[in-house]
Amino acid sequence: ASRRLRADGPRGRGAGPAVTLSTSPPAAAVQPLPWPALQLVLGPLAAAAGVLRGLRGRKGRRAALRRHGSTAVERSVVETAERVGVLTRQAPRVEPVETLPPLVYHAMPFPGKFDIVPTKPMATQRDLSLAYSPGVAEPCIRIRDEPEAAYAYTNKGNMVACISNGTAVLGLGNIGALASKPVMEGKSVLFKKFAGVNCIDLCIDRPDQDNFVDTVKSLAPSFGGINLEDIKGPDCFHIERQLKELMPIPVFHDDQHGTAIVCLAGLINAMKISKKSIEDVKIVCNGAGAAGIACMNLLIAYGAKRENCFLCDTNGVIYPGRPGGMNEFKEALANESVTEDMTLAEACRGADVLIGVSAAGAFTEECVMALGPDPVIFAMSNPEPEIRPTEAKRLRPDCIIATGRSDFPNQINNVMCFPFLFRATLDCRATQINEEMKMAAALALADLARQPVPEEVKRAFDGRSFEFGPDYIIPTPFDPRLIRVMPPAVAKAAADSGVARRPIENYETYPDECAALVA
Repeated sequence: ASRRLRADGPRGRGAGPAVTLSTSPPAAAVQPLPWPALQLVLGPLAAAAGVLRGLRGRKGRRAALRRHGSTAVERSVVETAERVGVLTRQAPRVEPVETLPPLVYHAMPFPGKFDIVPTKPMATQRDLSLAYSPGVAEPCIRIRDEPEAAYAYTNKGNMVACISNGTAVLGLGNIGALASKPVMEGKSVLFKKFAGVNCIDLCIDRPDQDNFVDTVKSLAPSFGGINLEDIKGPDCFHIERQLKELMPIPVFHDDQHGTAIVCLAGLINAMKISKKSIEDVKIVCNGAGAAGIACMNLLIAYGAKRENCFLCDTNGVIYPGRPGGMNEFKEALANESVTEDMTLAEACRGADVLIGVSAAGAFTEECVMALGPDPVIFAMSNPEPEIRPTEAKRLRPDCIIATGRSDFPNQINNVMCFPFLFRATLDCRATQINEEMKMAAALALADLARQPVPEEVKRAFDGRSFEFGPDYIIPTPFDPRLIRVMPPAVAKAAADSGVARRPIENYETYPDECAALVA
């Protein structure tokens, strides 16, 4: 949705240039645009926020400070915003949008990354009487008598909660629930942007896993699904397992399964290119947290032999009865062929696949050079990978490498999974997100990368090759075909496996229905 406003206030006041405010960032993310700061920063409530109303010079700075506070941090944000032109009536410099300071992006002109807007008329007394008392009583009574009616009369059927306690946020670690909110807001808008799923971030100050479960388990009436995020291991495994048992709606920990799904999709295609079979390859995964354990489990479910899979943590290879740093989830993936301590570099000898969900620089020259011929390297640590593609290619020109970064080919990014997975889950009212649905998502994603790429995707990434091969084993997050391909595959798997309470009736029209939600 977009609105036309004048840069210096509501329409009709002043002579500032009219601008179209859009919430869609894809084109802006790849090329210089006029008014880049405005296109990315201004939201539909810019006029209501009043930040742009005639702010200029010292007078404008004082007005902004009155609205946004006077701490040193807030003053710095406002001054930076003025320098890039967000708080003035002059057009900002034409420059790549990635140069926009992150604090300005998040703070101006309205704090945060999304707002809640009504979907029903709210202009008259009659509207109010329908939206609230007395008209609201009728759907309440209907839902009391028939709980499934909540999907017809409320937003429950298209509403997900993105929930974290802030104990393992990106590469920042245990920063707490409040500090995790920018990440959870970001996750919420990705649900909406890519799949039309409404999502609310809930940052819960419950670092203890039992207290966290006690809090979350009571939220089912408000939501159609739960997306858990940035919870430390091994707590995340216990929390997800308990909530899936306690809650009547799907519960999904994206750090585990979203990463695993996209990783498997990329690996399926890398195996095709290198002409190797999943049943025969030796796989080493460095990182035994949520993502690492989920990746190994899904690879084994796809066909990798357990005896060929070696999971490593900071203490080296995980093997049965290892004396330190173990838990039940690591123990389940312990390689029985190992009986004594073994380092990551030692495990890499002759390996076909090296997966990293660990730390920057973890893949040393010794590790990479020890790999077998035509190795596949997935260095997924963020923001800095275990090894940079340039270095990996220098050491091993025969390798296929993927990272979690958008500035290198083959980005392993969860956003290619979770919005579309939940789109299908909500639409067919699945009782859970099971292994069949995860596998269907991975297979659909892998297959999409082998199809011809639309011109609009090629134009968005000027200079990038999008022909299936070593530098293109996975689609890009902005591929418009994802919304048409992923939900139908997942919804069909839900129906076939018996967890869909309302299976999709027409799979021929369903892709268009999904696409219309994000048009």
